[in-house]
Amino acid sequence: MQQISVIQLKQWLADAQRARPLLLDVREPWEFATCHIPGSVSLPMRALPARHPELSREAEIVVICHHGSRSLQSGLFLEQMGLDRVINLQGGVAAWAHEVDPSMPSY
Repeated sequence: MQQISVIQLKQWLADAQRARPLLLDVREPWEFATCHIPGSVSLPMRALPARHPELSREAEIVVICHHGSRSLQSGLFLEQMGLDRVINLQGGVAAWAHEVDPSMPSY
């Protein structure tokens, strides 16, 4: 599975010439409510087996969690389900808060 750093994602999101990825946050709803990367969509990991058909096969999907483990597992599942443009965010929102947006609440 492809990996992306938070700095690389920040650059991608700032590039108006590049199509924006789907930012898929697989944390629990309370975690998403606490903090999230702007523009991300909440779809808890536990809901992926039932809801993965809702995801576009054409879109690049960056999977996000707290530190990068759940997103990696979720991304591997999505790849097994036939989605082939899935990218894991290394370090998750914790790394985003540390390296990109220090004003983001953390837990």
